[in-house]
Amino acid sequence: MLSFFRTVSLLEGLSYLVILSVTLGLISRDYVSLLGMTHGVLFMLYMVCSLLVVNRQQWSVGVWVLVLLASLIPFAFIPVELFLRKQAVRPVAAS
Repeated sequence: MLSFFRTVSLLEGLSYLVILSVTLGLISRDYVSLLGMTHGVLFMLYMVCSLLVVNRQQWSVGVWVLVLLASLIPFAFIPVELFLRKQAVRPVAAS
């Protein structure tokens, strides 16, 4: 599940940057509907996956809040990816 969340996190972060590039005029506004819908679906998937991963990995609520806040800040998906990469190396604590 963690590797799937890493993929969703990267895709969501990149789609956020693409949406912002429309705002900056780097991408035509003709694609706003398609890009917006794609980003919205990825954002919702990110939220659901974050809840599942937090539960499975037994992270604190504080970590979950930081992961959620990172989805709202451009380029914050990079530190999240670094954190998730470290977590992927660690085994899950036995319950």
